[in-house]
Amino acid sequence: MWQALFDITNAIALIGWVLLILLPRRESVIYTILYGAIGLLCATYLVMLVALVGNLVDPMPAAGAAADPGFDYSVEGLMAMFRSQGAIVVGWTHYLALDLLAGLWIARDADRLGAGRLLQVPYLLATFMAGPAGVFAWLVTRQFIGGDKAAR
Repeated sequence: MWQALFDITNAIALIGWVLLILLPRRESVIYTILYGAIGLLCATYLVMLVALVGNLVDPMPAAGAAADPGFDYSVEGLMAMFRSQGAIVVGWTHYLALDLLAGLWIARDADRLGAGRLLQVPYLLATFMAGPAGVFAWLVTRQFIGGDKAAR
């Protein structure tokens, strides 16, 4: 089940990124990305999180991992939590949704600042592949291309 959800969420995110990078930024495309891909990822994330936290699915950690009902907020605690397939898929879906939302913001901000699509693509791809690194690169770059518009 978790592998299927992993595959589905990856496909949804990939479709969102393809739409964002390749299609014209008409409102219908923006809404498809926002309410279609991102909304679907968020809804899927919420359902999986509630099911996982409520021990409705995947209540046992992977083989060899100790079952611990409490959560230790530490590196070791996070490692223990992410030993279950469900936790990995829920966490990955979290990244997919937020990275696509960040990419949508970059694209719309770049459009507003008059940055051409060719300039945007490296930042969008960097955000797709490395999340915060792409966002940070865009935050730095936007200060140089937008003049006083970037400050608003």
